Amino acid sequence: MTNKRSEQIAAHRPRYQDELAHGLDRFFDPERATCPWCTSARLRRRLRTTNHPQRKPGNFVLDQCRNCGHVFQNPRLSADGLDFYYRDCYDGLGEATMARMAASPLAVKLYRARARALLPFGRPARWLDVGTGHGHFCAEARRIHPRTEFHGLDWGEGVEIGVRNGRIARAYRGSFAGLAGQLTSQYDVVSMYHYLEHTLAPRQELAAAHTALRRGGHLLIEVPDPQSAAARLLGRWWGPWLQPQHLHLIPLDNLCGALTEQGFTVVAINRREPHIPTDLTSAAVNVLNCVLPGEDLPWLPRKPGPVSRWVRRLSLLAAAPALLVLFGMDILLAPLTRRTRLSNAYRVIARRD
Repeated sequence: MTNKRSEQIAAHRPRYQDELAHGLDRFFDPERATCPWCTSARLRRRLRTTNHPQRKPGNFVLDQCRNCGHVFQNPRLSADGLDFYYRDCYDGLGEATMARMAASPLAVKLYRARARALLPFGRPARWLDVGTGHGHFCAEARRIHPRTEFHGLDWGEGVEIGVRNGRIARAYRGSFAGLAGQLTSQYDVVSMYHYLEHTLAPRQELAAAHTALRRGGHLLIEVPDPQSAAARLLGRWWGPWLQPQHLHLIPLDNLCGALTEQGFTVVAINRREPHIPTDLTSAAVNVLNCVLPGEDLPWLPRKPGPVSRWVRRLSLLAAAPALLVLFGMDILLAPLTRRTRLSNAYRVIARRD
């Protein structure tokens, strides 16, 4: 660990420890008795899990509606909980890790496929990427659509980093639903790539997209597929559950129905290309994060001692070959996986009527 990172962790520790001293109850809203998608009271417990990637404390429950199949976090994170669990995940201490992942060859391949998906529907003049992070998708999409002006919207400071690094031409920071009124009919395309599952009210996000789009404009959405067979096979270790960041996991039919209600026409559905071939690898990493001693992180109760640090390093070194094998299997099996219900994501393209 570099001295700079150690200093950052030490600087963050007092705030995190003070927050945790007051308990976790305030990080959650009251538990729901009905489905937030269809209001049915026919619910079942889908799984109970922890925060695998960051190891921040807390247990998280996903319930599923027996009526419509919607999967949702219950109880859901409160405003304080969203602040606590998102902090240092995509920005701050987590920024360097996320930047490496966003610039990886696999990510670049996915970005370009997403951009090419719009080619049958024309060349847009202006494109808004919602949940853009640091704008890496926009930088790659501009290679496919060189005459398009890309704007980005997100909650975190990453969207401003995207402007400074030249990946996007304009940044909006805040809530899409709150900002949509300022963006009325300004865009030919709005994209939401692995964004809706993070939002408090997905239908409001679809309404915001309808507002921001010009007539005849297109909305592109990719989300994890809760109906994936991989979700059942891998259980709580399935990467796309991503607790506690993912609040809603929406079945395809539910999303298509909501788009129609909002004034869209669904023009394309794809369950093959959006598959992200990391299921085996991410499940193994989640297991490792649970069983290995913790690293030095400001939200953990104490700094690891030298023995714990060496155990962790040696264990990661020993596990590296197995992780490489699993990643190779993910890549090799991807062509077959994409053609089955093991595919872990889907894409919908809808036209604003």
